[in-house]
Amino acid sequence: MNLHIVLMVMILALLIPMYEAWKDDDIWQTTLAFSSIASKTSIMILVVSILRDDWMIGLGGVIILSVGNASLMLLAHVIRRLN
Repeated sequence: MNLHIVLMVMILALLIPMYEAWKDDDIWQTTLAFSSIASKTSIMILVVSILRDDWMIGLGGVIILSVGNASLMLLAHVIRRLN
């Protein structure tokens, strides 16, 4: 029961960067918001993988956590240079 509450709080925490990405037109702030969403989502994937005792799901969460944010920040720098 308590773990469901933790997951619901994590989902509610995702709404904060989504609102930031929606209201701001600056590409840098939007990309940072999406990076925050990716981090929070990968942590949620890791929590679910521990609850289900499924290490393949956890491996996907680790890959998203390590590679996803780096590629998103690289994309933000490229878009910033183009402008």
